Amino acid sequence: MQRRRATIRRLPGREDPKRIVARGYDAIALRYAEWKDASGWPTMRWLRELLERLPDGSRVLELGCGRGVPATRELAKRHEVVGVDISSSQIALARHHVPEATLVHADALELDLPPESYDAVVSIYMFGHIPPSEQGELVDRIAAWLRAGGWLLTTMGARDEDVPEVVEDDWLGAPMYFAGVGRERSLGWVEAAGLDVERCEVVPQVEHGEEVRFLWVLARKPQ
Repeated sequence: MQRRRATIRRLPGREDPKRIVARGYDAIALRYAEWKDASGWPTMRWLRELLERLPDGSRVLELGCGRGVPATRELAKRHEVVGVDISSSQIALARHHVPEATLVHADALELDLPPESYDAVVSIYMFGHIPPSEQGELVDRIAAWLRAGGWLLTTMGARDEDVPEVVEDDWLGAPMYFAGVGRERSLGWVEAAGLDVERCEVVPQVEHGEEVRFLWVLARKPQ
C-alpha cells in the first residue's frame, strides 16, 4: 500500500480522540489487515520474550487486540486470553480469527476488573492512540490487575520529548489520532506504577515506506 501525502493537524479541543480512533479502525479494519509493511514488524520476537516466561494456562489480558492476528492467536494457543479493543469491527474480526479467546468491545480506561487477576497484560501499538493525560492512569490500572510476579509487554512513545497530539486525516483511508509521548515520560509511568523494567528497547520499523520508532517494554510486578 503506497503512502499518500496526508494532512496532519493538531487535535482541536472539541474532538474526542477515542471516538476518532474507534471510528478510524472501524472504517479501515480490512485495509489494516492487508497492510503488507506489518510482516516485518518486531511483534512476534517480543511476544516470544513474554511467552518464554509464562507457564501454560496463564491468564492474559490483551488491550488493543485488534483483529487478533498475530498476537491474540499466538497467546491463545497455550493461555486463557481476554482481548479488548475500542473498535467493534476489529473485535468482530478477532472473534473470527481467535474464537477460543474472550473478546470485549470496550475502552481500556473503562474496564472494571478485579485486582491481581492476570498473569500478564499485553498492549501492542495501543498507547500511541491514548491521550497522554490518560496513559499514566492506564499503566497504574494495569499494575493493579497484575498478580505478583505478573508481566507487562507493551509499546510506548519513543520520542526524545513530547510532541503535540495530532490527527492524520488520511491514515490508511480514515482520520486517526496519535499521541506523541517521550521515552523518559513513558518509562516514568511504568516505574511509578511499581513495575520493574526487565528489558526496554527503542525499535525502528517501517510504516508506509517510512521509519518509525516504538519503545518496547517488558516489565514485571514484584513478587
